[in-house]
Amino acid sequence: MPSISYNHCNLPPWVIASRHFNENPQPIELMGVRQANRFLFQRLDEMVSAEERAAFFNDYMSVKFQLHQWDRQATEKARKSLKNSYLRFLRGWGMESNSIEGAVLKGWVESRIGLPPTFHKGRIRGVHSEEYLTFAIDRTKGSARTSAINSQLDLLFEFSQNELAKRFPGERWLTLYRGVFAEDEHELLETMGKRERIVRLNNLSSFTSHEERAWEFGFTVWEVRVPISKIFFFNELLPNRILKGEGEFIVIGGDYRVKVIPCTV
Repeated sequence: MPSISYNHCNLPPWVIASRHFNENPQPIELMGVRQANRFLFQRLDEMVSAEERAAFFNDYMSVKFQLHQWDRQATEKARKSLKNSYLRFLRGWGMESNSIEGAVLKGWVESRIGLPPTFHKGRIRGVHSEEYLTFAIDRTKGSARTSAINSQLDLLFEFSQNELAKRFPGERWLTLYRGVFAEDEHELLETMGKRERIVRLNNLSSFTSHEERAWEFGFTVWEVRVPISKIFFFNELLPNRILKGEGEFIVIGGDYRVKVIPCTV
C-alpha cells in the first residue's frame, strides 16, 4: 500500500518507509513539537534519573492538556474528553491493537509520519477499500473521545526519542523480536535466503526485546534490527508500565528485513 504524500516531520514518508532508511536511519523530528515545548526538554536534560524525567513528563502533560481537571468539567462529555488521555490509548493498544484505541494510534502515524495502516481487523489493500473504511470509522470514534489526542501523542513520541537517546547513547538500532501467527498479515516483498525476508510491516507494530516472550505471540518469531528513531513508545518509558509485558516496544512500520528464528522445540 503506497504511503500518502504528506506528513508533519522532517523526512518524506517514502523515505521513512523504505528498507534503505532502516539500514541507514536518521532522526525523525515532528515539526515544531520540541520548539513549542522547549521548557519541557530543557528540564528533562537537567535531570539525571529516568524516574524523575518520567514523573516530570506526566506532570507536564497533565498541566498542558488539563488532564488533571477532568472531574471539574460541566458535562459528562467534557469530563470523558479529558479523562481519556494518551494513557488510555496506550492501554487499549496493549489489550488489542485492532481496537478503537489502536486505530487512533495508527491514525497518528498516518497523520504525522505519512504511513497509512496495512492491517486493522483485516488486510487493508487501499484507502478506498472496505477495510480502510472500518479503520477510519474506529479512528474517528476514538479521536472523538478525548481532547487533542494527536498533540498528546506528538509529545509522547518526542519524549520517547529523547529518553532513548539517553539510555542508548550512540546507538542507532535495537534488536527486537516479533511473534507472528499468520505471516500473510504482512506483505512479503522479497525472500533473501532460507530465513531472511523483506516484509512490509503495519504502520505501527508491537515488538519485544525478549526472544522467549515473542514465542508467546506466534508460531514464528522474527528478529529485526529496528532503528531507534522509529520507536514510538516502550514499556519502561513510564513508571506505571502501561503495556502488558516487560520489554515491549511499539514501532513505526515500513519495509523491514526480518530474520526468521527457527523453533527448537
